[in-house]
Amino acid sequence: MKGKVLIVDDQFGIRILLNEVFQKEGYQTFQAANGVQALEILTKNEPDIVLLDMKIPGMDGIEILKRMRKLNPDIRVIIMTAYGELDMIQEAKDLGALTHFAKPFDIDDLRDAVKKYIAE
Repeated sequence: MKGKVLIVDDQFGIRILLNEVFQKEGYQTFQAANGVQALEILTKNEPDIVLLDMKIPGMDGIEILKRMRKLNPDIRVIIMTAYGELDMIQEAKDLGALTHFAKPFDIDDLRDAVKKYIAE
């Protein structure tokens, strides 16, 4: 097993796509549709990296990221957003996000980023 990847996105299709891609690569994957599920999975399964969508109803990506940091200050997070909101991207990076991908993203680029950051 290469590592554990937590996929947090309210869009079912994106979760399924990323789940398939990373399972084929040999990662153990977890999926969360919202912040509550994401924090529960983080606590129980200690993923190596989190792919976090910024626009999630209820608890948005910034709030989820803040709460994840409290639970695990060293958690590695890559953010995903369909919106070119530079303020949100910058805030996420200030909170320790490694990098960001704008949707629609290139799946190969995302796969390479996960491989790179898990290896560090």
